[in-house]
Amino acid sequence: MLERVRTAPGHDLDASGYLDDFWPHFRRLGDEPFWKLERARHFREPDVPSWTAMAEGDWERSLALVELMRADIASAPGPELRRVRVVDRPVTPYLQWEMQILKVRVEAGEMIRVLPAEAVAPLETEAELPELVVLGSQTMYEVLYDATGTLRGARRIDDPRLRDGCRAQPAELYERAEDLLGYFDREIAPLPPPGVAV
Repeated sequence: MLERVRTAPGHDLDASGYLDDFWPHFRRLGDEPFWKLERARHFREPDVPSWTAMAEGDWERSLALVELMRADIASAPGPELRRVRVVDRPVTPYLQWEMQILKVRVEAGEMIRVLPAEAVAPLETEAELPELVVLGSQTMYEVLYDATGTLRGARRIDDPRLRDGCRAQPAELYERAEDLLGYFDREIAPLPPPGVAV
């Protein structure tokens, strides 16, 4: 099902339209889980001070700013959040940074697991897996980014059969994946700051 997402009919939304559409569905989730599948190696998040510090080469400040995010992450209300993060080796600077935030999210109760890229290779015969958000049985978005990795919007996909199939597939990948904290301790914690040679 996941390989059908990119060619499925959808409702195009720009970045602000996506967020306007997303939040009402998110608030209505109730007991249904929120699924997120992340595949890309690079994103730009210039609105996040910690990302900006990392991009400017100030890793120590970036980590300090991640810690300042902890209270807001821990206090955020909402449904059960489940995320599958596909990772390539070597780890990109973005992914090394994102893992710091994902670790905080796990410590705050979010359910995040990591899957190596080779584990999803059979699903990527024509293209990489999409960046996907599935809001229970309500709706699904293919999240879209421009060539720089900056959010440009999303496509809301309303086909219920495709949505239900895509909701099941991240759940299957999640069962095969590794808990993030174990992965972080083994693969991320020993790394030097991004861009610094070993």
